Amino acid sequence: MSGTAAPRSRRPSIALHAAVLVFGALSLVPLLWMLSASFMTTGEASSFPPAVIPHRPTLIHYRDLFGRLALGRYALNSALIAVVTTISSLAINSAAGYAFAKLRFKGRDRTFRAMAAGLAIPVQVAMLPLFLLVKGLGLVNNYGGVIIPGLASIFGIFLVRQYALAIPDDLLDAARMDGAGELRVFRSIVLPTIQPVLATLALWTFLATWNDFMWPLIILSDDRKYTLPVALAGLVGEHAQDVELMMAGAVITVLPVLVLFLFLQRYFVEGVTEGSVK
Repeated sequence: MSGTAAPRSRRPSIALHAAVLVFGALSLVPLLWMLSASFMTTGEASSFPPAVIPHRPTLIHYRDLFGRLALGRYALNSALIAVVTTISSLAINSAAGYAFAKLRFKGRDRTFRAMAAGLAIPVQVAMLPLFLLVKGLGLVNNYGGVIIPGLASIFGIFLVRQYALAIPDDLLDAARMDGAGELRVFRSIVLPTIQPVLATLALWTFLATWNDFMWPLIILSDDRKYTLPVALAGLVGEHAQDVELMMAGAVITVLPVLVLFLFLQRYFVEGVTEGSVK
């Protein structure tokens, strides 16, 4: 009886894993075709039936993007904005999240509740007042106008705070009794403890900034300062029929985010898992 029951108990698990593998493979199909189409000759991806593997692989579309269309400039613009925003956001959000979690000051909980209520406000609603504020600072058509709104986010502060709540107060008090100042406590104890959630926040921030289209389009008027998504949107209008060229541009857009995810994958999974438990 026990030998019969054991295989039956494993059947749901096997079926679940098989379903996950099937759906995972299906989700990769568009990405793999995008990569394959970027190496096809002009018009090959639009043939019927559509080609799956390029008959004569070529790099001509990548050469066009970085040579004739100067996509490298826009990729560097996006990289600069995304890296500066991500690093600055980690510093500000981690400090603010820790303060709301562990430091005692008047109005702490009321201020945090008021900030958390802002999560219910759509981003589009805040764009007009945010643009007027950036314009008042003289940062229109400036990288600073693109970067500053992303330096601190309600979601990032909320995420770090919820994770930092699990840090034992006794550990922090012991460090203070040993003579460590708040900056030393934050740098030597808090930051190493919240590394998983910082990796998660770094990935999300970089992904959101790298792929952001609307805000750079509003702030930047000089086409030499355009980010990669804005530049690619302009190319769609000029080269709408050149599917292979557009797929090459999409590969260039996706590749940095994919590399970053693979690099931070272990911390990302750990941060999401532990954060959900907490």
